[in-house]
Amino acid sequence: MSGAYLMSADRVTVSMSQLPFLPFSKPTIDEATIAAVGDVLRSGWITSGPKVQAFEAQLSEYFGGRPVRTFNSGTCTMEIALRIAGVGPGDEVITTPISWVATANVILEVGATPVFADIDLVTRNIDLDQLEAAITPRTKAIIPVYLAGLPVDMTRLYALANKHGLRIVEDAAQALGSSWNGQRIGSTGDLVSFSFQANKNVTSSEGGCLVLNTAEEVRLAEKYRLQGVTRTGFDGLDVDVLGGKFNMTDVAAAIGLGQFAHIDAITAHRRDLARHYFACFGEDFEAQYGAQLPPADFENSNWHLFQLVLPERADGTPARATFMEQMQALGVGIGYHYPPIHLLSLYRERGFKKGMFPVAERVGRLIVSLPMFTAMSKADVERSVAAVKAVLRLNPPL
Repeated sequence: MSGAYLMSADRVTVSMSQLPFLPFSKPTIDEATIAAVGDVLRSGWITSGPKVQAFEAQLSEYFGGRPVRTFNSGTCTMEIALRIAGVGPGDEVITTPISWVATANVILEVGATPVFADIDLVTRNIDLDQLEAAITPRTKAIIPVYLAGLPVDMTRLYALANKHGLRIVEDAAQALGSSWNGQRIGSTGDLVSFSFQANKNVTSSEGGCLVLNTAEEVRLAEKYRLQGVTRTGFDGLDVDVLGGKFNMTDVAAAIGLGQFAHIDAITAHRRDLARHYFACFGEDFEAQYGAQLPPADFENSNWHLFQLVLPERADGTPARATFMEQMQALGVGIGYHYPPIHLLSLYRERGFKKGMFPVAERVGRLIVSLPMFTAMSKADVERSVAAVKAVLRLNPPL
């Protein structure tokens, strides 16, 4: 540990005068990428053009030659995937209550009904036993979410889908660089959605991509991406589906290309940071402090996030808000991902209520995300861990 951290029986004092604030996340954009964006701006072609095509080609190669199309977010990719899968009014789509609300919102956008299944306490991903129990004759698709970059059991997930004749839209927003049994997420499976939002391992500032299966799915994705338009010849134009305005710009694609060139190094570095987190917390951390570490999976996860589930506060006051406030006072930024979707007002109005998914509710109430980003050093990890232990000592569990 750095000499900036002075240990005593009750607390860790952090010398703030010499330490800048450690954020929860921040992007790293190198000078070559900044120059490439300048080149695009000078080129006169700043909307979808050659950089988008180059980015899609790079992504397709990375995913083993599967067709890939880019978009302006990792939200519209899921909505378009559901439309390609034929999901609409009268259909049900099963997903997890612990995700960014977009995962469920896209189900509403296509007129279908979201159905939640509780999560597994260890992985924090959807519990596949609960998922299978939620399947009805109206179920059309499943949206699994790979929280923090950790995939679900893909082998079992696809066995369930095949057994019941269901489509899968993988919400792999956080999972670029993750794998399952040695195969990259996106290189196999059904429809796979990734995000390039600002805090993702690879960013295009905003954006996303959808990995597809067939030429017909590609054609539909392109139409849904741009107002349903099909062009033929010099002046032929027709619209036969209701599309939107979801195309990626060349400016965003230039950033994505610059970032994507370092994907393997980014993934390796984040795994090293995660290993150091575990080493610094130590084997007795959970027993001593009452907090739950994430699964130590260094083969499959890309470690987009490093998350703790906090212990309940002994005095009954909000554990997470207090923890975040005290961590910030020590100069360490904290995020949380995510509050349970089914308890948000939009979903309460649709009949969801407290107590329906108890594991998700506990995790959603107590989960926090520690600093994890490409420019972090091992010293930053040590600082983060020292602050966590200091705050938890001040706030003992029940």
